[in-house]
Amino acid sequence: MCGIVGLFLKDKALEGDLGRMLTDMLITMTDRGPDSAGIAVYRENDAQLKFTVQSADPDRCFATLSEVLGADVIQIDSHAIVSCALDQSEALRARIRAIDGLRIMSVGEAIEIYKEVGLPQSVADRFDIPQLQGSHGIGHTRMATESAVTTLGAHPFSTGLDQCLVHNGSLSNHNSLRRKLGRQGVRVETENDTEVAAAYLTWKMQQGANLGEALEAGLQYLDGFYTFVVGTKTGFGVLRDPIACKPAVLAETDQYVAFGSEYRALVNLPGIDAAQVWEPEPATVYFWEH
Repeated sequence: MCGIVGLFLKDKALEGDLGRMLTDMLITMTDRGPDSAGIAVYRENDAQLKFTVQSADPDRCFATLSEVLGADVIQIDSHAIVSCALDQSEALRARIRAIDGLRIMSVGEAIEIYKEVGLPQSVADRFDIPQLQGSHGIGHTRMATESAVTTLGAHPFSTGLDQCLVHNGSLSNHNSLRRKLGRQGVRVETENDTEVAAAYLTWKMQQGANLGEALEAGLQYLDGFYTFVVGTKTGFGVLRDPIACKPAVLAETDQYVAFGSEYRALVNLPGIDAAQVWEPEPATVYFWEH
Protein backbone atom coordinates (compact mmCIF):
# COMPACT_ATOMS: atom_id res chain seq x y z
CA MET A 1 0.00 0.00 0.00
CA CYS A 2 2.38 2.72 1.30
CA GLY A 3 1.36 6.26 2.19
CA ILE A 4 2.69 9.46 0.61
CA VAL A 5 2.37 13.09 1.66
CA GLY A 6 3.75 16.31 0.21
CA LEU A 7 3.53 19.99 1.03
CA PHE A 8 4.67 22.94 -1.11
CA LEU A 9 4.35 26.28 0.68
CA LYS A 10 3.48 29.41 -1.26
CA ASP A 11 3.16 31.50 1.91
CA LYS A 12 6.55 32.02 3.59
CA ALA A 13 4.76 32.70 6.87
CA LEU A 14 4.02 28.95 7.07
CA GLU A 15 7.64 27.82 6.65
CA GLY A 16 8.19 27.58 10.40
CA ASP A 17 5.37 25.00 10.56
CA LEU A 18 6.48 22.80 7.65
CA GLY A 19 7.83 19.97 9.81
CA ARG A 20 4.84 19.99 12.12
CA MET A 21 2.34 19.87 9.25
CA LEU A 22 4.23 17.16 7.35
CA THR A 23 4.52 15.07 10.51
CA ASP A 24 0.80 15.27 11.17
CA MET A 25 0.04 14.34 7.57
CA LEU A 26 2.40 11.35 7.60
CA ILE A 27 1.26 9.98 10.97
CA THR A 28 -2.29 9.98 9.60
CA MET A 29 -1.05 7.61 6.86
CA THR A 30 0.57 5.17 9.34
CA ASP A 31 -1.80 2.29 8.63
CA ARG A 32 -0.78 2.35 4.97
CA GLY A 33 2.79 1.29 5.82
CA PRO A 34 4.18 0.05 9.15
CA ASP A 35 7.69 -0.95 8.07
CA SER A 36 9.69 2.26 7.71
CA ALA A 37 9.17 5.97 7.22
CA GLY A 38 11.02 9.03 6.02
CA ILE A 39 10.75 12.73 5.25
CA ALA A 40 12.66 15.06 2.93
CA VAL A 41 12.63 18.78 3.71
CA TYR A 42 14.03 21.67 1.71
CA ARG A 43 15.55 24.66 3.47
CA GLU A 44 18.30 27.17 2.67
CA ASN A 45 21.87 26.62 3.84
CA ASP A 46 23.94 29.77 3.19
CA ALA A 47 25.20 28.66 -0.25
CA GLN A 48 26.87 25.54 1.16
CA LEU A 49 26.35 21.93 0.09
CA LYS A 50 24.79 19.55 2.60
CA PHE A 51 25.36 15.80 2.79
CA THR A 52 22.78 13.98 4.89
CA VAL A 53 24.51 10.81 6.10
CA GLN A 54 23.36 7.85 8.20
CA SER A 55 25.07 5.23 10.35
CA ALA A 56 23.78 2.12 12.10
CA ASP A 57 26.38 2.84 14.79
CA PRO A 58 26.24 6.62 15.13
CA ASP A 59 28.01 6.90 18.49
CA ARG A 60 31.12 5.30 17.04
CA CYS A 61 30.87 6.69 13.54
CA PHE A 62 30.08 10.31 14.38
CA ALA A 63 32.41 10.75 17.37
CA THR A 64 35.38 11.94 15.27
CA LEU A 65 33.62 12.48 11.94
CA SER A 66 34.24 16.24 11.79
CA GLU A 67 37.98 15.74 12.22
CA VAL A 68 38.13 12.81 9.78
CA LEU A 69 36.23 14.68 7.06
CA GLY A 70 37.56 18.16 7.79
CA ALA A 71 34.00 19.50 7.61
CA ASP A 72 31.22 20.77 9.86
CA VAL A 73 29.06 17.95 11.25
CA ILE A 74 25.72 18.22 13.08
CA GLN A 75 24.52 14.87 14.47
CA ILE A 76 20.78 14.20 14.59
CA ASP A 77 20.28 10.72 16.09
CA SER A 78 21.41 8.15 13.48
CA HIS A 79 21.83 10.86 10.83
CA ALA A 80 24.15 13.82 10.49
CA ILE A 81 24.39 16.89 8.29
CA VAL A 82 27.87 17.39 6.83
CA SER A 83 28.41 20.80 5.19
CA CYS A 84 31.09 22.05 2.84
CA ALA A 85 31.73 24.72 0.23
CA LEU A 86 30.31 23.94 -3.20
CA ASP A 87 33.74 23.49 -4.77
CA GLN A 88 34.72 20.87 -2.17
CA SER A 89 31.79 18.53 -2.73
CA GLU A 90 33.44 15.81 -4.83
CA ALA A 91 36.41 15.48 -2.49
CA LEU A 92 34.06 15.28 0.50
CA ARG A 93 31.86 12.71 -1.23
CA ALA A 94 34.91 10.48 -1.80
CA ARG A 95 35.96 10.76 1.85
CA ILE A 96 32.46 9.89 3.05
CA ARG A 97 32.23 6.84 0.80
CA ALA A 98 35.56 5.60 2.15
CA ILE A 99 34.21 5.38 5.73
CA ASP A 100 32.83 1.95 6.57
CA GLY A 101 29.23 2.06 7.75
CA LEU A 102 28.53 5.63 6.64
CA ARG A 103 25.80 6.02 4.02
CA ILE A 104 24.77 9.06 2.02
CA MET A 105 21.04 9.76 2.17
CA SER A 106 21.00 12.99 0.13
CA VAL A 107 23.21 15.74 -1.26
CA GLY A 108 22.22 19.29 -2.16
CA GLU A 109 22.06 22.92 -1.20
CA ALA A 110 18.58 22.61 0.32
CA ILE A 111 17.57 18.96 0.78
CA GLU A 112 17.77 16.98 4.02
CA ILE A 113 16.45 13.39 4.28
CA TYR A 114 15.66 11.57 7.51
CA LYS A 115 14.49 7.97 7.29
CA GLU A 116 14.60 4.82 9.41
CA VAL A 117 12.83 1.53 10.07
CA GLY A 118 9.77 2.12 12.23
CA LEU A 119 6.44 3.91 12.32
CA PRO A 120 6.10 7.58 11.28
CA GLN A 121 5.63 8.67 14.90
CA SER A 122 8.87 6.95 15.91
CA VAL A 123 10.83 8.47 13.03
CA ALA A 124 9.38 11.93 13.68
CA ASP A 125 10.32 11.69 17.36
CA ARG A 126 13.87 10.47 16.68
CA PHE A 127 14.69 13.35 14.35
CA ASP A 128 12.43 16.01 15.89
CA ILE A 129 10.76 16.46 12.50
CA PRO A 130 8.00 18.78 13.81
CA GLN A 131 10.65 21.43 14.56
CA LEU A 132 12.04 21.49 11.01
CA GLN A 133 11.45 24.59 8.95
CA GLY A 134 11.48 24.87 5.18
CA SER A 135 9.75 25.76 1.94
CA HIS A 136 8.50 22.31 0.95
CA GLY A 137 8.85 18.62 1.73
CA ILE A 138 7.60 15.11 1.05
CA GLY A 139 7.13 12.05 3.23
CA HIS A 140 6.51 8.32 2.97
CA THR A 141 5.48 5.40 5.15
CA ARG A 142 6.30 2.03 3.63
CA MET A 143 4.73 -1.38 3.34
CA ALA A 144 7.57 -3.44 1.86
CA THR A 145 6.73 -5.69 -1.08
CA GLU A 146 9.74 -6.20 -3.35
CA SER A 147 12.77 -5.69 -1.08
CA ALA A 148 13.88 -5.95 2.55
CA VAL A 149 12.82 -3.69 5.40
CA THR A 150 15.98 -1.64 5.96
CA THR A 151 16.98 1.98 6.38
CA LEU A 152 18.41 2.04 2.87
CA GLY A 153 15.17 0.54 1.54
CA ALA A 154 13.05 3.27 3.11
CA HIS A 155 11.83 6.28 1.15
CA PRO A 156 12.55 9.01 0.07
CA PHE A 157 15.29 8.02 -2.39
CA SER A 158 17.73 10.66 -3.57
CA THR A 159 19.91 10.00 -6.61
CA GLY A 160 20.76 13.55 -7.73
CA LEU A 161 21.52 16.94 -6.24
CA ASP A 162 18.47 18.25 -4.37
CA GLN A 163 16.29 15.55 -5.95
CA CYS A 164 14.24 12.86 -4.24
CA LEU A 165 11.32 10.57 -4.96
CA VAL A 166 8.67 8.67 -3.00
CA HIS A 167 6.50 5.98 -4.54
CA ASN A 168 3.35 4.00 -3.90
CA GLY A 169 3.11 0.98 -6.17
CA SER A 170 5.47 -1.45 -7.87
CA LEU A 171 7.55 -1.46 -11.04
CA SER A 172 7.69 -4.65 -13.10
CA ASN A 173 10.82 -3.80 -15.11
CA HIS A 174 13.08 -2.35 -12.42
CA ASN A 175 15.68 -5.15 -12.69
CA SER A 176 16.21 -4.73 -16.43
CA LEU A 177 16.21 -0.94 -16.10
CA ARG A 178 18.73 -1.17 -13.25
CA ARG A 179 21.07 -3.06 -15.58
CA LYS A 180 20.60 -0.54 -18.37
CA LEU A 181 21.32 2.37 -16.05
CA GLY A 182 24.39 0.55 -14.74
CA ARG A 183 25.77 0.36 -18.28
CA GLN A 184 25.38 4.15 -18.42
CA GLY A 185 27.41 4.54 -15.23
CA VAL A 186 24.39 5.28 -13.01
CA ARG A 187 24.83 4.00 -9.45
CA VAL A 188 21.87 2.20 -7.82
CA GLU A 189 22.67 0.98 -4.31
CA THR A 190 19.61 -1.04 -3.25
CA GLU A 191 17.23 -3.66 -4.63
CA ASN A 192 14.31 -1.27 -4.19
CA ASP A 193 12.36 -0.51 -7.37
CA THR A 194 11.78 3.09 -6.26
CA GLU A 195 15.49 3.89 -6.31
CA VAL A 196 15.58 2.74 -9.94
CA ALA A 197 12.78 5.18 -10.79
CA ALA A 198 14.63 7.99 -9.01
CA ALA A 199 17.87 7.13 -10.78
CA TYR A 200 16.13 7.04 -14.16
CA LEU A 201 14.75 10.56 -13.65
CA THR A 202 18.17 11.83 -12.52
CA TRP A 203 19.80 10.26 -15.58
CA LYS A 204 17.30 11.90 -17.92
CA MET A 205 17.89 15.29 -16.31
CA GLN A 206 21.64 14.85 -16.56
CA GLN A 207 21.06 14.43 -20.31
CA GLY A 208 19.38 17.82 -20.43
CA ALA A 209 15.71 17.12 -19.71
CA ASN A 210 13.86 19.18 -17.13
CA LEU A 211 11.83 17.38 -14.47
CA GLY A 212 8.62 17.55 -16.48
CA GLU A 213 10.30 16.06 -19.55
CA ALA A 214 11.93 13.35 -17.44
CA LEU A 215 8.58 12.39 -15.91
CA GLU A 216 6.95 12.33 -19.35
CA ALA A 217 9.71 10.02 -20.60
CA GLY A 218 9.20 7.81 -17.55
CA LEU A 219 5.69 7.04 -18.75
CA GLN A 220 7.28 5.16 -21.65
CA TYR A 221 10.06 3.39 -19.72
CA LEU A 222 8.72 2.70 -16.21
CA ASP A 223 6.32 -0.26 -16.36
CA GLY A 224 3.97 -0.94 -13.47
CA PHE A 225 1.52 0.75 -11.15
CA TYR A 226 2.71 3.88 -9.39
CA THR A 227 2.07 7.24 -7.89
CA PHE A 228 5.26 9.31 -7.69
CA VAL A 229 5.91 12.48 -5.75
CA VAL A 230 9.23 14.08 -6.68
CA GLY A 231 11.07 16.82 -4.82
CA THR A 232 13.55 19.28 -6.31
CA LYS A 233 15.37 22.30 -4.89
CA THR A 234 12.61 24.66 -6.00
CA GLY A 235 9.46 22.56 -6.10
CA PHE A 236 7.69 19.24 -6.26
CA GLY A 237 5.88 17.19 -8.87
CA VAL A 238 3.27 14.42 -9.01
CA LEU A 239 2.80 11.66 -11.59
CA ARG A 240 0.46 8.67 -11.73
CA ASP A 241 0.77 5.80 -14.21
CA PRO A 242 -1.68 5.56 -17.15
CA ILE A 243 -4.06 3.27 -15.22
CA ALA A 244 -3.82 5.27 -11.97
CA CYS A 245 -5.04 2.56 -9.59
CA LYS A 246 -2.99 3.91 -6.67
CA PRO A 247 -4.88 6.56 -4.68
CA ALA A 248 -3.87 10.23 -4.78
CA VAL A 249 -5.40 13.55 -3.77
CA LEU A 250 -4.17 17.11 -4.42
CA ALA A 251 -5.34 20.29 -2.70
CA GLU A 252 -4.38 23.89 -3.50
CA THR A 253 -4.98 27.20 -1.74
CA ASP A 254 -3.31 30.61 -1.90
CA GLN A 255 -0.97 29.39 0.85
CA TYR A 256 0.10 25.91 -0.27
CA VAL A 257 -0.22 22.86 -2.49
CA ALA A 258 -0.68 19.58 -0.60
CA PHE A 259 -0.62 15.93 -1.64
CA GLY A 260 -1.87 12.86 0.20
CA SER A 261 -2.52 9.25 -0.65
CA GLU A 262 -5.89 9.88 0.99
CA TYR A 263 -7.83 13.05 1.78
CA ARG A 264 -7.68 12.34 5.52
CA ALA A 265 -3.96 13.25 5.41
CA LEU A 266 -4.95 16.81 4.50
CA VAL A 267 -7.84 17.52 6.85
CA ASN A 268 -5.85 19.42 9.50
CA LEU A 269 -4.17 21.83 7.07
CA PRO A 270 -5.14 25.50 7.42
CA GLY A 271 -7.90 26.57 5.05
CA ILE A 272 -8.47 23.06 3.69
CA ASP A 273 -12.25 23.58 3.72
CA ALA A 274 -11.86 26.28 1.06
CA ALA A 275 -9.16 24.50 -0.98
CA GLN A 276 -9.48 23.30 -4.52
CA VAL A 277 -9.33 19.51 -4.11
CA TRP A 278 -9.01 17.01 -6.94
CA GLU A 279 -7.73 13.59 -7.93
CA PRO A 280 -4.68 13.84 -10.25
CA GLU A 281 -5.38 12.57 -13.76
CA PRO A 282 -3.60 9.44 -15.06
CA ALA A 283 -0.36 9.93 -17.04
CA THR A 284 -0.38 13.67 -16.30
CA VAL A 285 2.56 15.62 -14.87
CA TYR A 286 1.77 18.17 -12.16
CA PHE A 287 4.55 20.46 -10.96
CA TRP A 288 4.82 23.53 -8.74
CA GLU A 289 7.94 25.65 -8.39
CA HIS A 290 9.08 28.65 -6.36
